[in-house]
Amino acid sequence: MHTELTIGGISIDVIFKDIKNVHLSVYPPTGRVHISAPRRMSLENVRLFAISKIGWIKRHQAKIQDQPRESPREYLERESHYVWGRRYLLTIQEGGAKSTVSLGVRTLELTVPDGASPDIKEEALSEWYRAELRKRAAHLLDKWAKHLNVELRAFYIQRMKTKWGSSNPQRKTVRLNLELAKFPPECLDYVTLHETAHFIVPNHSPEFIAILDRNLPGWRTIRDRLNEGPLPCFSQPVNKDA
Repeated sequence: MHTELTIGGISIDVIFKDIKNVHLSVYPPTGRVHISAPRRMSLENVRLFAISKIGWIKRHQAKIQDQPRESPREYLERESHYVWGRRYLLTIQEGGAKSTVSLGVRTLELTVPDGASPDIKEEALSEWYRAELRKRAAHLLDKWAKHLNVELRAFYIQRMKTKWGSSNPQRKTVRLNLELAKFPPECLDYVTLHETAHFIVPNHSPEFIAILDRNLPGWRTIRDRLNEGPLPCFSQPVNKDA
């Protein structure tokens, strides 16, 4: 059985298993919280356990946020960059009248003016990623809004440190993390469904989980793919009586 709890603004994934002890983990890169609990344990006891560990959770989420998620990009020839889950090698050509980006078979081709700084190269790539994400997101958000029979008035793309997306059911708007353009397309599909579903259920209650289960049965696997990262997991196996 899977469910979610929200405690102090923190979403916690809960799964009941045939185990003896409770295991609490915080995963990079977003600080996702996961609890594995024995099947005999009630959800209310899991909630009380999580409340008792909220300080530990916040400390380790802060550690994750303070650590780099990847090595800094230098925007050099043959540097690795990801586009929709695939790895491409950056090629740089100077002498262009303006900065442009195009996608080759195995290369991400950047043309810039002579002497362009790393900041100019970064800005050109960021704008290209933004345009790519906007095209795909517009289609997916329209799909889910119609499927769930909700109204979406606008969506925005921005850099986010700890979230893949957010939504405002009152304003009927969605915000998406620019980094989603680097992940496989199914990740964007999941996030757009997740945020649109919040127009119906604003929290992560069983009713919300049921919407995800009905419309995207493999969403948990996709979410785990999103939350994979180069940083080690901060994990604290804890006895349920602790």
